Amino acid sequence: MENYKLLGLSPLLETPDVESTLKFYTEILGFIIENYSKEYQWALLKRDDITIMISAPNTERNMPAPIMSGSIYIRTENVDSAWEQLKDRCNIYYPIENFHYGMREFGLFDNNGYLLQFGQVIAAGVNL
Repeated sequence: MENYKLLGLSPLLETPDVESTLKFYTEILGFIIENYSKEYQWALLKRDDITIMISAPNTERNMPAPIMSGSIYIRTENVDSAWEQLKDRCNIYYPIENFHYGMREFGLFDNNGYLLQFGQVIAAGVNL
């Protein structure tokens, strides 16, 4: 295998309502729109070191609703502050708690049902 460096990860989330999704990510989660094409129904959102792309569904894939088998895990340096700001504004999947694997975290659903988890390292030796 050749040696190459990975420079980042930007999930692309499909949504039937790009405008509502942009509103959720900007007004609720505090992202800014870096780039947006209304014609192509695509946007690049950014907050701190995180980028997420939003687009209308790819019609060739013929998926009736947004789906993801996993979650988007977002590390933060102050998960308690994130929790306080988001707990009453989002559909919560699980409340904030400390986990045996050294993380303090909570989970919520975005406006499409995608699971977003926010976590902070709380134990020495955890390198996530």
